[in-house]
Amino acid sequence: MIGRLTGTLLQKNPPQIAVDVHGVGYEVDVPMSTFYNLPDPGATVTLYTHLVVREDAHLLYGFLTENERRAFRLLTRISGIGAKIALAVLSGLSVAELAQAITMQESARLTRIPGIGRKTAERILLEMKDKLGADLTSAVGAHRAAPASQDVLNALVALGYSDKEALAAVRDLPEGVAVADGIRQALKRLARA
Repeated sequence: MIGRLTGTLLQKNPPQIAVDVHGVGYEVDVPMSTFYNLPDPGATVTLYTHLVVREDAHLLYGFLTENERRAFRLLTRISGIGAKIALAVLSGLSVAELAQAITMQESARLTRIPGIGRKTAERILLEMKDKLGADLTSAVGAHRAAPASQDVLNALVALGYSDKEALAAVRDLPEGVAVADGIRQALKRLARA
């Protein structure tokens, strides 16, 4: 399997690019989130890749970050979601936005992406909730929660609040708040809601 490519970017024709690696030109399909962050042709680029071997083709997909590749792989494991739809999802939402949509169970965000209907969006939310939920949301920086905020979030979930309620309560905490104070403030917000 080809896991990573480092070479000279030859062409950019969305959604496909060409990368020259020591004289071998690889055609790589990329999501628009990766495409927009690529350098100009002639520059060196490193992509994390996923190779799909089919009876009629070998298809290579590339991503600038490991989180993008991980999200792509998780999406393609869902029944009815192929590589083309997974690329569309990652073109329409960053990994952080996708993780946030999954954590908050916001199907409307997904249905705005061409090719994603209501049923497909609900399937993505259901099957990825435990795989790309709150843990990745904080890891990729959807909220850039400080460690104390993460502790407050974990405490609220342990107290029985849903991920959505806990995230909403933690979102506006002042930066650098102590964990105990953060829990008190979050509980007050939840009591008012």
